[in-house]
Amino acid sequence: MTYIRTQQGWLYLAIIMDLCSRRVIGWAFSDKPNSELTTRALRLAVQKRRACRNVVFHSGQGCQYTSAVYQSSLKEFGVESSMSRAGNCLDNAVTERFFRSLKSERVNYRRYETRSQAITDIIDYIEPFYNQKRKHQKLGNISPVQYEMNLLKSA
Repeated sequence: MTYIRTQQGWLYLAIIMDLCSRRVIGWAFSDKPNSELTTRALRLAVQKRRACRNVVFHSGQGCQYTSAVYQSSLKEFGVESSMSRAGNCLDNAVTERFFRSLKSERVNYRRYETRSQAITDIIDYIEPFYNQKRKHQKLGNISPVQYEMNLLKSA
């Protein structure tokens, strides 16, 4: 989870990322960093991917992810929970790298008057740019969407 400054106050963003393809498959925004926020991101990811067999969700140990509400949602969808070691952000490095890219490539160059304005801009970064166009060295210098298409072709 990360936070973005707007003139209305902080905006919190939670994402769900496919670690194989680096594609952001779920996201949610809120003015509060709570388990409702993370649960909405999870629900969007499940809605987009549908099948959740043999899926592991890795997160930090924040209260948003350890809450009974969130853990119950994981169980409801058949997703296994895995958590970082306490105080070790490197365990969640891929997600942290996404947040760094989001801020250094987009957010730090904007001044958001409203939360709504920030949400629109960040979704525009995630979907048309990050998932579909942004090349990743770890993926052989192709986008997450292209990587997934290549996987499907070779299956």
